[in-house]
Amino acid sequence: MADNSHMREILDEAIAEVFEAHLPRLREALGARVLELQPEPTNLLGAPENPAEDLLKVILLIHAGTSQKEILRALLEGTSRYCGRAALFVVKAGSAMGWQGRAFQNDNLKDFSLDVSAPLPARALESKVALRASIAEMDPKFISQFGPPAEDEVLLFPLPLKDKIAALVYADAGTGGAGKMDAAALELLVAATSAWLEVASLRKQAAKEGTLEAASEAPPPAPVPAAPSYSDPFAGHAPTHIVSPRPEAAPPVMTAMAPSGTAAAAAPAKDEFAEMSVQDAEIHRKAQRFARLLMDEIKLYNQAKLAEGRKNKDLYDRLKDDIEKSRSTYHKRYGNTAAASKDYFVSELIRCLVEDDVSLLGPNFRR
Repeated sequence: MADNSHMREILDEAIAEVFEAHLPRLREALGARVLELQPEPTNLLGAPENPAEDLLKVILLIHAGTSQKEILRALLEGTSRYCGRAALFVVKAGSAMGWQGRAFQNDNLKDFSLDVSAPLPARALESKVALRASIAEMDPKFISQFGPPAEDEVLLFPLPLKDKIAALVYADAGTGGAGKMDAAALELLVAATSAWLEVASLRKQAAKEGTLEAASEAPPPAPVPAAPSYSDPFAGHAPTHIVSPRPEAAPPVMTAMAPSGTAAAAAPAKDEFAEMSVQDAEIHRKAQRFARLLMDEIKLYNQAKLAEGRKNKDLYDRLKDDIEKSRSTYHKRYGNTAAASKDYFVSELIRCLVEDDVSLLGPNFRR
């Protein structure tokens, strides 16, 4: 069995190929969305002559981050172009703790606990949508400690991750007389950050899965309370799904009734690669994991199409381009290996996208 470092190397190589194949399409989509949302260029307050291009550069800087800290820091740096002040609060278990801010004179946000029962934070957490409101709806303690903005209007953006709100991003026009606040640009930056945090989470989960098999053979270590890591913005505050992805649950084991009527002991699940050589088994496992990564990437960026396709039983037609590009990537890597005897791409497509109901793919789907 390959050691942990070798498994990590294999997974890193597979992940790199997935994202190398799909990043151009992601950037193209983001660029189109930027152009759609941006207003006409202006030169007020020294704004760039091509705001769409400038916004796209900020998004690419966010997507250059490989850790939560780098991604969120790039988000806050980018917000300075589109608002006077910005702050990020990490949400956990009914509280919102300050992480970092930009342009606050008394920038001691790290230890500040935002009152989530205040009208604006409460509505943002409940509705999970971006909100524009009066500063009077914010936490009074926040206003007292950091000062009110020159303009009454403020923005609060929930930052979702895995169907939960991981953070709140606050923005206002600043305390100066000629403040700025571009709600559309800020909302797009938060959306781009949320999407890239999902990608980072998938990468981390794939890397962790590579160590599960080896770790399961060793006796579990005694639990040691983890100290907060200030290099990780979500450490000690984030929901557990952010910092510690869960492995897939094992399928339930069915028990058969013995002739006497008592339940027979359930046999352990058989390793489907057990009869293969060590080398072939490793290639098969790599191919299966690579196929799962491709399916996760398709699901991440096509949630609306997935829902409509399942509902109308024409999922393949809606995702044909994505599916065939991913199929080509998979077969380029594993089509001439020992794993070619089993088409893991198709089996993972059916399992992940339609939960084994092939009819949802529609009549045009071919294995």
